[in-house]
Amino acid sequence: MSQDAWLQNYDATCRLAQDIAENIHERSRLQRTGGNPAKINMTLRASLQKLKQNISQLKESLLRASSSRRIMQSEADRRQNLVDDLVTREKHLNATFRGEVKEEPSRTTLMSGAGGAGGGGGGGGGAVNPWLVNESEETRGLSFGEIKQQQHSIMEAQDAGLDALAAVISRQKMMGREIGNELEEQNEIIDDLSHLVDKTDDRIRNETRRVKLVETKSASCGMLVVIVLLLIAIVVVGVWPV
Repeated sequence: MSQDAWLQNYDATCRLAQDIAENIHERSRLQRTGGNPAKINMTLRASLQKLKQNISQLKESLLRASSSRRIMQSEADRRQNLVDDLVTREKHLNATFRGEVKEEPSRTTLMSGAGGAGGGGGGGGGAVNPWLVNESEETRGLSFGEIKQQQHSIMEAQDAGLDALAAVISRQKMMGREIGNELEEQNEIIDDLSHLVDKTDDRIRNETRRVKLVETKSASCGMLVVIVLLLIAIVVVGVWPV
């Protein structure tokens, strides 16, 4: 088992212990309200057995890692303390399950150290459940089932918000596509206008050249007429009798 695998198994074992504490609390609530705790008792027995097995596996893998010096001694000592805490918590949970701890677990602290629990499973007067965290005003006084329902409602509201956001994004995406299509059409129109303007410019230049040519020809013809008229006038004056 690698070092990371050991820590992952330790975290999983802690979560299992937390689930057991929550189920014990739920069983107590069922007993107070006249419910049938038979099903949850079966679940608790299986979970407590699994917790014991997990702790044994953590002990064995830690012993092998320490003996083969795959981890430093300081780290081995730290992990041994973690395992010892789990052992204490497992004893406390078993004692609570068997009814040896008379006080109903309070929902004030979660996953606190075993030292805060007073060690062992006897549990003195006024002891609190070391598995449950400081809770907010919104959840104070609620059972675990009610808290789960509240969280479910919050998640549903968040899902609805995400769905609404997804719908808005989808509409914006469609608008973006429509704007893109419109821009493409406008660009095509602009290209056609540019082509038409180019053709018109070519025609205007051609017509301008033609007008200039006509003007040049007209001026030449005028000069020829004037010259011819002058020649006729000279001839007439020359032959006209005085």
